Amino acid sequence: MAAIKPSTPKGTRDFSPAEMVKRNFIFDTIKAVFRKYGYQQIETPSMENLSTLMGKYGDEGDKLIFKVLNSGDYLSKVNPEKLVTLNSNAITPDISEKALRYDLTVPFARYVVMHQNEITFPFKRFQVQPVWRADRPQKGRYREFFQCDADVVGSDSLLNEAEFILIYDEALSALGLKDFTIKINNRKILSGIAEVIGKADSIIDLTVAIDKLDKIGLDGVIKELLEKGFTEADIEKLKPVILLEGSNEDKLASLRSALEKSEIGLKGCDEIETVFNYISKFKIQRATVELDITLARGLNYYTGAIFEVKTNEVAMGSIGGGGRYDDLTGMFGLKGLTGAGISFGADRIYDVMGELNLFPADANQTTRVLICCFDKEGEIYALPLLQKLRAESINAELYPAGAKIKKQMEYANNKNIPYTVLIGSEEMQSGLLAFKDMASGEQEKISAAQIVTRLKAGV
Repeated sequence: MAAIKPSTPKGTRDFSPAEMVKRNFIFDTIKAVFRKYGYQQIETPSMENLSTLMGKYGDEGDKLIFKVLNSGDYLSKVNPEKLVTLNSNAITPDISEKALRYDLTVPFARYVVMHQNEITFPFKRFQVQPVWRADRPQKGRYREFFQCDADVVGSDSLLNEAEFILIYDEALSALGLKDFTIKINNRKILSGIAEVIGKADSIIDLTVAIDKLDKIGLDGVIKELLEKGFTEADIEKLKPVILLEGSNEDKLASLRSALEKSEIGLKGCDEIETVFNYISKFKIQRATVELDITLARGLNYYTGAIFEVKTNEVAMGSIGGGGRYDDLTGMFGLKGLTGAGISFGADRIYDVMGELNLFPADANQTTRVLICCFDKEGEIYALPLLQKLRAESINAELYPAGAKIKKQMEYANNKNIPYTVLIGSEEMQSGLLAFKDMASGEQEKISAAQIVTRLKAGV
């Protein structure tokens, strides 16, 4: 029988040790910032009941949910009349009761409803887990990928929105990004704009068009709006709003003037201003915070603030986004629980950091020191030092005796291990071990205790 050629399913990938060190650097940095702001980690199962997920993402989203076949002889319980039709959609409910999660938001809503009596509200949670989508794989789009979310439910305070801006600023600055923009808008402002031009029912068409301003320009937006039934008079009213310029304060003043007859539009302006007032009390490290009226992501989903984060250092789509939603848990029967959340695009951040060479030099190395021995006696002699190093939380390895020193050194180089300790008969007699800096090639004879002290101090 011919050997099966190993492969991963389309749209999935392996992560090598070097990649995992870098990915964990990103995740650990972001998690530390989440915790600093009071967010607690939860995890939900990879599988959810199919009924939990279906109908939550629209018809297109439902098609992208990976269904899991029931255990055992799942076809035996299907009505034979259904089987002869050869319609897989008709028998899906009979053969599949579970599915891989499509995102982290719907499982989070399910979690909140199930655990509402033990949760302390406002509930601030973060989650870093993989999700699955039966999408067509292409560059930058996978069927299995990680999401990195933080949400707060049970609080309508706009301090939460302000803190999301601070979280983005702090985490991305800690990862080494130097120039990025956190864009903010508000669904109520967009509703107000549609209202004042008498097109409240066409808010989706309006915002889908202006959301493309960066891609198709003003002429393209106007053409699309005319095709959707907007008039030249409507567009003349819209132009000054779409093309807002100046500082955030200038933009807000112009919006207040344009929306003076829209109660909901002015409320949106008030909310944005409140967020900016909170932000003014804090020190922003590197982010540019910008009011962008053309930002309309997830319009059907968000009811208040909308966020999007973009790096200005390399050509890349958004590396984060989110917003406020008024009824996250309503789909599971718990009404009126407002929430807000953000997500980090970890895979895109990984690509940005790789392009800008932002990963720390030691991100390719997990072992700090390799002990190399000439013979079996040296191996036995090295064991107490190995134990001492690990007891001091210094990542250390002992290369098993029997290999030539050259091979042991190649091992250290291939794993990017920065230091080695060589132990032969001379070292065992004198008690002074050969401690080598692999980068510089410098070597010196020092005691085991000195080696531990040096490595603890970071050398």
